[in-house]
Amino acid sequence: MDVQISEKYRLTALLTVVGGFLEAYTFLTRAGVFANAQTGNIARIGLAAAGGDFRSALRYLLPPISFVIGVSLSMQIRSYCQRHFFVSVHWQQIVVLLETVLLSIVGFIPAETPDLFSTVTISFVCALQVESFRKFRGNAFASTMCTGNLRSATENLNNYLKTHDNAQLTKSLMYFGIDLIFIFGVMVGCFTVKYFGNQAIWACSILLAIVLMMMSFSKDTPSKCLPTGK
Repeated sequence: MDVQISEKYRLTALLTVVGGFLEAYTFLTRAGVFANAQTGNIARIGLAAAGGDFRSALRYLLPPISFVIGVSLSMQIRSYCQRHFFVSVHWQQIVVLLETVLLSIVGFIPAETPDLFSTVTISFVCALQVESFRKFRGNAFASTMCTGNLRSATENLNNYLKTHDNAQLTKSLMYFGIDLIFIFGVMVGCFTVKYFGNQAIWACSILLAIVLMMMSFSKDTPSKCLPTGK
């Protein structure tokens, strides 16, 4: 079966390293904040509101709003490219380029700047990525969070134990592998932040530039902004 470059495991692996890296980056440089997934922020909204601290509740509301805008923009980019066939690149390449530019800008934000500027931007980038890259080899996955991948890995493992279908075992191992790659990305982020501080995020820009080149020079990437199967 032919697989688009955006769904191939090596590109999935690079995006997942970026996801893990960003999780470590925001935690280490932005006062223990996780910007990839929004469950924690949404829970904090409720906790702050319950305690009558509505100022903090509003602060925690901004990253989820940024995430919503990121998902929406990704959908709009895809929709625009489907309607305008004169565009000469695939819509996912536009998203990766935008991610690269935004993360490069984050690296220039001084350490004394309020954390919210960085976390909101990174939440936006993670939303772009998780909405735009949702499959590998036809299987749903997330490159910026682990819970869904862990559920899919466990589900396929149990199916294998029940049916002894090797395809189920292969899927399970691939999902477990994605989460291990995410952990590797976290480790890389930890070591890079230790030596480069806030500018460590430029390593993600480099990885995303590699992803962009892989998509640009691969014969498996459509030459125009055509829709990708969901």
